[in-house]
Amino acid sequence: MQTATRIFGIDPGLRNTGWGVIETKGSSLAFVAAGTVRSDARAPLGERLRQLHEGLSALISDYAPHEAAVEQTFVNRDAQATLKLGHARGVALLVPALAGLPIAEYAPNRVKKTVIGVGHGDKKQIRLMVNMLLPKARFDSDDAADALAIAICHANHRGSSELKIAASF
Repeated sequence: MQTATRIFGIDPGLRNTGWGVIETKGSSLAFVAAGTVRSDARAPLGERLRQLHEGLSALISDYAPHEAAVEQTFVNRDAQATLKLGHARGVALLVPALAGLPIAEYAPNRVKKTVIGVGHGDKKQIRLMVNMLLPKARFDSDDAADALAIAICHANHRGSSELKIAASF
């Protein structure tokens, strides 16, 4: 008998970090929960990172996932913004690692290609497809929808040999 695997998807952001939890059993997907961890934009960077750490840590404790998937950083023209996103992404990788979870990372284009069928798409398309793939899904932000899409991407690619190598580090 096959057991369900619980996947914790994370869409890192310094202001808003989206999270989503799904269960996969064979080829079926089930929505568990989703939301957004927010940091105080007026607080110093270290405090904001602590807020993200505490929020994600509590969620991993509450939902007890078996695996985690995190979106990779895309580099934009604003080096400062990319660096700040990198800090938030570090927290998004650290929290599941501290919990002993295997972690896979996915490029934004791979997530979109998996969920909407093409490597480029907008937030509206992601929300629509997440709702189609997880009809019971409820989320409070585009970031939470993106996190569910990351979890769905992982559910579809978690058996590939390249990810087994990436998840073993």
